[in-house]
Amino acid sequence: MPLQNPQNLTDLVESGQLDPLRALAIPVARHQNRSQSFRSAMMLSPHNIKHLTKIPELKSECLMLNLEDGVSKEQKPYALALCAIALAFFPKCDKKLIVRVNPLDEGGAEEILFLNPFMPDGIRVPKIRSVQDVKRILTLVDDGIEVHLSIETKEAWLALKEFAIDERIKAYYLGVLDLFADLGLSQSLLLPDNPAVHYMLSHFLFTSRSCGVKPVSFVYQDYKNSEGLRNWLELEKMMGFDAKGCIAPAQVELIHEVFGCSESEIVRCREIIKLFEEHAAKGISGFVDERYGFIDEPIYKGALAVVKQCGL
Repeated sequence: MPLQNPQNLTDLVESGQLDPLRALAIPVARHQNRSQSFRSAMMLSPHNIKHLTKIPELKSECLMLNLEDGVSKEQKPYALALCAIALAFFPKCDKKLIVRVNPLDEGGAEEILFLNPFMPDGIRVPKIRSVQDVKRILTLVDDGIEVHLSIETKEAWLALKEFAIDERIKAYYLGVLDLFADLGLSQSLLLPDNPAVHYMLSHFLFTSRSCGVKPVSFVYQDYKNSEGLRNWLELEKMMGFDAKGCIAPAQVELIHEVFGCSESEIVRCREIIKLFEEHAAKGISGFVDERYGFIDEPIYKGALAVVKQCGL
């Protein structure tokens, strides 16, 4: 398999041999990872072969093979071929393997068509602006492959609730830096205690969840500042988020720590589910438990949601 010989791949890239590199990309049937309980979505540079070989070791539950930012125009064709090679090398993976393509009219449409036979778990498309863009994406992406959308333009923000037009649309990612730039807002406003930021996050969260789509909060770029990341995570956890984009393994560990489910919370929810279902079987839909207080269907559904969120 090509990825078992990374030096050969490196030699082909460095010598500019694109056709032989593409010839090594042979599609295989992949087992699609359908999990929606991922907490971290870590960016990975597919033109960095060392990054691809480390996929099994990485702790992130969702890996974003990023063909857009950080990949030069000259590198993009090689990154695309390497991305396909990596997908074929991991026909079954415990992480979701999502490919972030370029904007549709900047090579993204062609990248999607090239990637379809390699069956990534999902394809993420940036810079969408309209429902027509989403419809076009759905015609390009093969059935069976999830569609993930970046929300990073003012038009996408206004149309957020209109994008969930197909069950294949599974996740929205908040591209906050691009969004602020498009709105003419200073990035200095991005502070955890800014009420405008609270509005942005809560609107994004509630609109996404109301559409049945997973909301993924923005990447915190200062990857060495763990205290700053923790401040954002604690705010987002309190608001109801359960997933965040990231760019470094150390960020993954902190995201999993804050967004993880405590053992006591899991035990509580499982007990509530058990108690409610036992009472429901007897025709009782509301009752008082000495440990957990009043339990009815909304409490039961909340416990189910927590257990599902924890991937249990």
